[in-house]
Amino acid sequence: MTELPKTFDPAGLESRWYAHWETKGLFAPERPGADPWTLVNPPPNVTGSLHIGHALDNTLQDVLVRHARLKGKDARWVVGTDHAGIATQMVVERQLNAKQQKRTDFTREEFVAKVWEWKEESGGEITQQLRRLGCSMDWANERFTMDEGFSKAVLKVFVELHRQGLLYRDKRLVNWDPGLGTAISDLEVETREIKGSFWNLRYPLEDGSGFIQVATTRPETMLADMAVAVNASDTRYAALVGKKVRLPITGRLIPIITDDHADPELGSGAVKITPGHDFNDFEVGRRAGIEARDMLNMLDAKAQITQTSDGLIPVELLGLDRFEAREAVVERLKAEGFLVLHVDKDGEEHDSEPRTIQTPYGDRSGVVIEPWLTDQWYVDAATLAKPAIEAVRSGATRIVPKSWEKTYFNWMENIQPWCVSRQLWWGHRIPAWFAEDGSIYVAESEAEARAQAGEGVTLTQDSDVLDTWFSSALWPFATMGWPDADVKALGRYPNDVLISGFDILFFWNARMMMQGLHFMKQVPFKTLYLHGLVRAADGQKMSKSKGNVVNPLGLIDKYGADALRFFMAAMESQGRDIKMDEKRVEGYRNFATKLWNAARFCQSNGIGASATLEPPVASLAVNRWIIAETVGCVQALDLALADLRFDEAANTIYQFTWSRFCDWYLELIKPVIQGASPVRAEPVEAPSSSSDNAAEERTALRRAQGERVEDDAAIETRAVAGWVLDQILVMLHPFMPFITEELWSKMGAREHELIVAKWPMADARALDPEAAQEIDWLIRLVSEIRAARTELNVPPGARLPLHVRDASSETAQRLERQSAALARLARVDQADGEAPEGGSLQIVADEATFVLPIAGVVDLEAERTRLTKAIAAAEKERDGLAGRLGNPSFVERAKPEAVEKARADHAEKAAEAERLTAALARLG
Repeated sequence: MTELPKTFDPAGLESRWYAHWETKGLFAPERPGADPWTLVNPPPNVTGSLHIGHALDNTLQDVLVRHARLKGKDARWVVGTDHAGIATQMVVERQLNAKQQKRTDFTREEFVAKVWEWKEESGGEITQQLRRLGCSMDWANERFTMDEGFSKAVLKVFVELHRQGLLYRDKRLVNWDPGLGTAISDLEVETREIKGSFWNLRYPLEDGSGFIQVATTRPETMLADMAVAVNASDTRYAALVGKKVRLPITGRLIPIITDDHADPELGSGAVKITPGHDFNDFEVGRRAGIEARDMLNMLDAKAQITQTSDGLIPVELLGLDRFEAREAVVERLKAEGFLVLHVDKDGEEHDSEPRTIQTPYGDRSGVVIEPWLTDQWYVDAATLAKPAIEAVRSGATRIVPKSWEKTYFNWMENIQPWCVSRQLWWGHRIPAWFAEDGSIYVAESEAEARAQAGEGVTLTQDSDVLDTWFSSALWPFATMGWPDADVKALGRYPNDVLISGFDILFFWNARMMMQGLHFMKQVPFKTLYLHGLVRAADGQKMSKSKGNVVNPLGLIDKYGADALRFFMAAMESQGRDIKMDEKRVEGYRNFATKLWNAARFCQSNGIGASATLEPPVASLAVNRWIIAETVGCVQALDLALADLRFDEAANTIYQFTWSRFCDWYLELIKPVIQGASPVRAEPVEAPSSSSDNAAEERTALRRAQGERVEDDAAIETRAVAGWVLDQILVMLHPFMPFITEELWSKMGAREHELIVAKWPMADARALDPEAAQEIDWLIRLVSEIRAARTELNVPPGARLPLHVRDASSETAQRLERQSAALARLARVDQADGEAPEGGSLQIVADEATFVLPIAGVVDLEAERTRLTKAIAAAEKERDGLAGRLGNPSFVERAKPEAVEKARADHAEKAAEAERLTAALARLG
């Protein structure tokens, strides 16, 4: 046993223990014959740094993997990083810009070499930060989505999907980021509310008989309009369907068509259709029979006006930025009389009507995203989705919380083709080669492509790279060595569980399901656990612009990794977001300190490491009780973790450690281990004194009779206390790995580190109802007496006589056995006979009434007056809050947090009034 320092300081021991675990390979111990258990982490971007979402996600994963490891399984947590095409290219380009250089100053190969150089020098900072959080990942087998083996898997998947007709090249609309010059995924688009405008335009009918009015937030796109749509049920336009309008500015003739996209109740009921620049219009155009290749495109890759295929855009508009073009188009429409002016409430005319508009922005470039018609590579997601849908319906993969299933099914059943190409230099270059005649050859290598094309054909490789979601969709099996290794034979596939934020359900989780089922013929994970977001204390989403982002590393510096981890687990309730609360993190640091001090108390009283996994033999009720409580805690913890109830699991071990072990058990055994022995049930002639030294006098008598009562009881109690503390350290280890490993090492000699110890046995035979009832009775009685003393302002140091009425023989025996503990913890002395007349404190426990006279200790009349006033005040506040909550106007109009606080305050005041009323009644 090594003496613990007086003060718990997490900083030093965290770095020391993590280095020890990693150096000794304890995150992936050799366990031949053990059941494999695998978890893969969502690979963070190689450019990333640890944010609060990562802290939650990885804490939950580490809880499970450490638990599985302690259960004796061959548990592996696969770790790696994503090459993050856009983000990484931007980082390196910014570095070049700082040197007055740009990407195009270099060849593609030279630039990619610079990215690899950056990756080796600066990439992967987040992996060091994950270590600070305590993540027990298999670093010896760390993967990267562009390492040689993984890249081989990506090429094989692309080529196989193309060969099977499930991956193809097509012209469709994409989210185009003009700032980055590439297509981006929906996940990389953030929608912002901006103050914009609504313009109303008049399009003249071809025959000159009138106009049809349309409205738009993007008037410049009228340069590429190809139709006007009205609803077939809209009688106002029935006679116009099939006719044409002549577009202002371009003079293009476009038809008036019918489509349900046009809502008769909105605006004029007529909608301009620009299929090459609007996702809804694209579908309308296809329903109208317009092929994608024939849709007009009026923008280049920088979102500047370019000539459409029909050559009708005026030359003076060519080359203008889209927003400059907007101004020019509006001015021209106004000058030519095609702009309908908006009249405000004051009768003043304006070119447009002010509107708040939901506008898409690139999350990295910060520029407005443009729907743009380009040739890209697509995956037939609808075909791949069918087995993935069935896998969840059949239960092959369980989604937790189950409420997410509906969202999953809705998206998968309506899934669109998946655009997998990106216009970047960094990433997996698409393995497709173009011939001059337009032929495309897809192969895993250029040599194979040339063999397909034949001699004399000039080939040029596609300059695009693959979307990073394409490669990360292979993560559960490509990280295991597929296609070279038989992953299923290794027992590492499917993974046991995947933990992920709900926000990437579609972009990553669903795509892993599709690719895993297609290539491995099995689901990639048995359980998919989706956690919520970590929000600011007021419930708002964290963002840099709001200034409410919390740095988890700062919290670790301040409170330790264990406290942050425990907060994350304790607050993770299925289906709910987490509100950041630094006070709670501080509270869990205090919890760690309490455990530390409990271990120091044990050390100072000769309690050390247990020699057995099974509980020691115990005869004393208090020891039989704590053994049963420990087993009950193990059972509850196992059930909570099996159901992925992280909050319930954390609360279970927290309450057991703090309340049962520290607050009660250690207090109850002090007389035993510090020289006083509990009284046995059998009668022994001894002094009847109820003073503090009664137990010592009885012990002295027994010693004189040749008994070794104190020694036996103390030996038993030290053994039980050491065993219970060991079980606590093991059970708490998945949540708080650092402090538990430190205490494990300091409490005595061990054969192995705690990280590879054995999980406690939930042996129901250790449950002891008789001991549980007795000690629970004692705790209840002491708690009631303490609460009553506090309510009635009894001085803390005052010892009160205790009279008992109507006690059964069982209660009398319990009082005899537990008299020392009761006297010490409740500061009472058992008294014979009836209680004297006058004010008294009365407690009812089961059938017995415990009377504690307090006349002379407390000014009874003054106390009655104080309690009466306090009751009135509490009731007044309670009733006021009840009236407020009963007002529908308040409940419906007030902010949800204000209503929630009012309800909490009402409950608090109601409980306070009830408690004070009971205290007044006790005075008699």
